[in-house]
Amino acid sequence: MITVVISVYKVANFPEGGGHVWAYMQYAQGLRRLGCDVYWLEQFRPPLEPEREARQLSTFHERMKRFGLEGQTLLYAIDRPPQGGAGSFRFIGCTWAEAEAVLRRADLLLNFHYAIDPRLLACARRTALVDIDPGLLQFWMSTGQLAVAPHDRYLTISETVGTPAARFADWGGGLRWIHIRPPVCLDLWPFTYDPRAEAFTTVSSWSSNDWLKVTEDGEPVLRENTKRVSFLTFVDLPGHTSQPLELALYLLDRDGESRARTRQVAKDAADRAILERHGWRVRDSRELAGSPEAYQTYVQQSLGEFICDKVLYVMYQIV
Repeated sequence: MITVVISVYKVANFPEGGGHVWAYMQYAQGLRRLGCDVYWLEQFRPPLEPEREARQLSTFHERMKRFGLEGQTLLYAIDRPPQGGAGSFRFIGCTWAEAEAVLRRADLLLNFHYAIDPRLLACARRTALVDIDPGLLQFWMSTGQLAVAPHDRYLTISETVGTPAARFADWGGGLRWIHIRPPVCLDLWPFTYDPRAEAFTTVSSWSSNDWLKVTEDGEPVLRENTKRVSFLTFVDLPGHTSQPLELALYLLDRDGESRARTRQVAKDAADRAILERHGWRVRDSRELAGSPEAYQTYVQQSLGEFICDKVLYVMYQIV
């Protein structure tokens, strides 16, 4: 049996991101149905509050069990020494020796965590990086914002990255990109039809610290690369159609745990008011899509998806 370790990013620390779980779980479940023995490798960043850490770990393990991955998780934290340095691995639910044994016998480490610790990569016989942020990943690499350790193969869900059709320079540093399509496990996502569906929807983040430093007319310019700026560009769209448009957004204005972030809370409240005033339906993504099951139900009840691409994709026509 082929053993595959998939290395993912920020699932355990983002329990309210139901769609984020599916981004990686589609690969894991597809590989399992092909007969592979699949392990889930992930770095966990313990929050400061012990209660929050306990909730995150409990939710994570419960979800892994529901997806048939109980006993197949390699969840680890990195304990950094006060004086700096690489730090030491602390695995949760297994020992470093057990995790290392899995990595060394695996046929492939399929890596979605761009900044994975190179010591983990060194344990694997064959590694493949999967680019699910095409254009943005290459931008980070070319500007030195992200140091990606060498892999044996480089995969991308883009149609144009690394080809002459790309409208940007070779940001990937001359890497040979293999083009793949994002998988969907049809056993878990069967065809559904809901005659009551009426709204085009999307589930999305909103504000973030995602800014791009680009050069325009020879001058450095900062561009906000968020769904916020993309959707606000089309803020008056509902006034031009009778079709209901609904956004399930990750906003902080009604989040009791975000009171300390008063400036962001105020901005999100103002943005919600602007969207609703122009006819958008604004919902809370944590209520509608805060688990893999809730996310799937919300998508299946949608008439279709309407989405606005981020600035980088528009600027460089990345597909």
